[in-house]
Amino acid sequence: MLTIGQLAAYAGVTVAAVRHYHRVGLLPEPERDRSGYRSYDADAVVRLIRIHVLAAAGVPLARVADLLDADAAEFGRGIREIDARLRAEVRRLQDARARLAQLAAGEQLALPASVVGYLDRLRAMGVAEGYIEEERDAWILVAAQLPDTIDEVIAGKHRDLDDPDLVRLYGLLSDALSWTADDPRVVEVADILDRINTRALASGAADELGLEQGLIDLLDSRMLASSPAAGRLIELLEERGWRGWTRLRRVAAAPDQDD
Repeated sequence: MLTIGQLAAYAGVTVAAVRHYHRVGLLPEPERDRSGYRSYDADAVVRLIRIHVLAAAGVPLARVADLLDADAAEFGRGIREIDARLRAEVRRLQDARARLAQLAAGEQLALPASVVGYLDRLRAMGVAEGYIEEERDAWILVAAQLPDTIDEVIAGKHRDLDDPDLVRLYGLLSDALSWTADDPRVVEVADILDRINTRALASGAADELGLEQGLIDLLDSRMLASSPAAGRLIELLEERGWRGWTRLRRVAAAPDQDD
């Protein structure tokens, strides 16, 4: 006959585990002998080992009792059910890990891969991270409204980067968040935007994303709040016959610079 410590050692568990299995009714608790000690036989060792194996395999203790007393067919069904539950739990944990990986990746959480690739291209061009963060937040709003066409929009943005004017524009805007309203580079930005949009209008390739006016207003307000120079840039564009920012539109012929 075995003491509780010997029983635990044979089964590879702790004494505390044996006492817990007593409390939950998985392992019958023997009567005490005349000296006040409990003693266990070989059947107790076998049952405890089976309990330990099932619990270590992920079987909930609430199901262990049923499986211990089940016949072969019932045992097989029970194991298959538990296996299906564990596989579902594995998938849930894998999904959770994927979401954590997205969180670690930052912008990939809320942006499709095409936009992330475009932002990475801007980084490779040397655009400052501060400006990229502003553009990233704008693309989050746009991608949420245009989930079916955002990849096509971004493909067009990649083609646009073949234009030296646009490359120069990004080089300027990289530092624009810290400009004052009287920074002379604001004039150069206005001139570049005038040229780019004049060419687009003449070729019939004007940028029409199909955004709702409310979102356009929101994006424009973000731009105006981003830098002290933003308001001055809007004024300069209006002097050149353009209005807006997210949706820049020709509203009048540019005034003659000689007037």
